[in-house]
Amino acid sequence: MHKITLLIHCEDQPNIIASVTNFMATNKGNIVYIDQHVDREQNIFFMRLECEFKSDAFSIEKFRNIFKEVLVEKFQLKWKMYAADKRPRMALFVSKYDHCLYDILGRYNSGELFLEIPFILSNHADLKSIADSFNIPFYHIPVTKDTKYEAEREQLKLLESYSIDFVVLARYMQIVSNLLIDKYPNKIINIHHSFLPAFVGAKPYHSAYKRGVKIIGATSHYITEELDAGPIIEQDVTHVSHSHSINDLISKGRDLEKIVLSNAIKLHANRKVMVFNNKTVIFS
Repeated sequence: MHKITLLIHCEDQPNIIASVTNFMATNKGNIVYIDQHVDREQNIFFMRLECEFKSDAFSIEKFRNIFKEVLVEKFQLKWKMYAADKRPRMALFVSKYDHCLYDILGRYNSGELFLEIPFILSNHADLKSIADSFNIPFYHIPVTKDTKYEAEREQLKLLESYSIDFVVLARYMQIVSNLLIDKYPNKIINIHHSFLPAFVGAKPYHSAYKRGVKIIGATSHYITEELDAGPIIEQDVTHVSHSHSINDLISKGRDLEKIVLSNAIKLHANRKVMVFNNKTVIFS
């Protein structure tokens, strides 16, 4: 059994769904999932489809070529097609905070995450023992103001040598430059310890505490050149009150960070996210 996942978007127009589903049927495919969305404001059609093929002779490369010839030019599709059994390769970038790292590795070790983690990278050596305990290679590449460019060049070589598909910043406390962003557009996921765009900056919980907020949150998003302004993948909040201390807010916030980041990773790894004009369409 072979299974593919297809993501497409294009200008909204008649007969897209019928044409795609008929194409799958003609090529002896069985559609097991399909969902679509139309952005009325921008007149853009989005679709995610999963299809199974029983023939042992099925080749995804040949199928891609046929799909391109028959449908892509006709509807001017922007599209991606994946072999559903191929696990994407994810690199983890960390610094000194370990709560997100432990959570991700625990889920990974239990088989909850459909991906591979070839290595963990950090600008500090503090978390090496955690990587060692999970038998995952750990690379320490220090970053200073004077060495940042060379450090990122070294990071990029490492990403390329391991054929990494996407990167997760699990509380990696460095600003990533365009050197990596341009190489991995909408493929570098960050967790921000705030419900963006409110209370941005280094100490959002302190700012929230001073304002007497009633909810705090966390946001996972793709990084872009503009800091903390990339397409949002997942968000969550929890209620707080005047009785909570700053430490209470930090503790609750870290719980949210773990959940929000792991959910964002699942959505991306399972190819359920589409980005258009700095917004995301998230399929169930």
